[in-house]
Amino acid sequence: MNTAKIIQAGKIAKQAKEYAKSIVKKNIPLLEIANKIEAKIHELGGKPAFPVNLSINEIAAHYTPDHEDKTLANGLLKVDLGVHVDGFIADTAFSIDLENSEENKKLIQASHKALENAEKKVKEKIHANEIGKTIQETIEFFNFSPVINLSGHEMKQYELHAGITIPNVEDTKESILSKGLYAIEPFATTGSGRVHDGKPSGIYLLENEKNVRSPIAREILVFIIEEYQTLPFCSRWLVKKFGTKALIGLKQLEDNGNLHHFPQLVEKEGSKVSQAENTILIDKEVVITTE
Repeated sequence: MNTAKIIQAGKIAKQAKEYAKSIVKKNIPLLEIANKIEAKIHELGGKPAFPVNLSINEIAAHYTPDHEDKTLANGLLKVDLGVHVDGFIADTAFSIDLENSEENKKLIQASHKALENAEKKVKEKIHANEIGKTIQETIEFFNFSPVINLSGHEMKQYELHAGITIPNVEDTKESILSKGLYAIEPFATTGSGRVHDGKPSGIYLLENEKNVRSPIAREILVFIIEEYQTLPFCSRWLVKKFGTKALIGLKQLEDNGNLHHFPQLVEKEGSKVSQAENTILIDKEVVITTE
C-alpha cells in the first residue's frame, strides 16, 4: 500500500470533483461533461480509474456517454469519478438537482448525510454491517430507501472492487475492516431499494488475456492490457484512440471472453436515485482522501 500515491490520487479526485460541480449545468451534453472531467484528471497529474459515470434519475450507476452520445444533463444527476496514480485509487461521487425539485434535493441530502454519518463510524476492526446499519437508518430517517444491492468496496492497486464490501443496509455478514482503502457510497431512492441490469453501458473490464484471431481485436487487447490493466475503461476512449473500428474489436473481444461488459444499473421500479461517495484510508489514522 503506497500511502503517498493514495493521498495524491485523493487530492486529484477532490479537485476534479470541485471542477465537475462548477461545469455541470442543465442541458449541457453528458459527453462534454465526461470529456472535460477526464481531461481535468489528466491535467492534474492522474488518470481516470474508470470512465466518469453520469447517471440520470432512475439509472443508479454505470452510465457513461458513448462517442456520439447526444444526451443532455437533466433531472437528478449522479457524477461518479475515479482517479488513479500508478494504480492507487480514489473514488468519489456527488448528486446534483438540475430541476429545482424539492424531492431531488431531499434525496441528495439523504445520501450525503448517510455518507457523513458512515464516515464517523469508520475505524480499524469495525464490522462493515455497523456502517451499513448507520447508512440504512440515516436514509430511512428521510423516508427513503437505501439501495440494498449496491455497496461500498475495498480497493487495492489496480483493483477497483477488491476484498470486502460495505453494505448500504445492516446485513448478517461478519466482514471486519482492517488497514486498507475503502469507498463508501450510499444510494438513496424513492423506490423499493433494488437495482437491476439495464442496457449495456459501454464500460468494460479485462477478464483474461487469451489469444483472439482478429487483428483489430488483438491490437486493441494489447492496448487495453498496457493502458488500463485491470481497471474499467469504455468504448468512447477506444474510439478516440482507434476510430470506430474499435467497436468491432470490442465486440470480438467480448464474444471471445476477454472482456466483461457492465450493464447500466437501474432502480427496479424506475424511481429516482441519489448517490454520495468518498474514499477512506485506514492506516495509522483514518483519512478521508477525497474530502
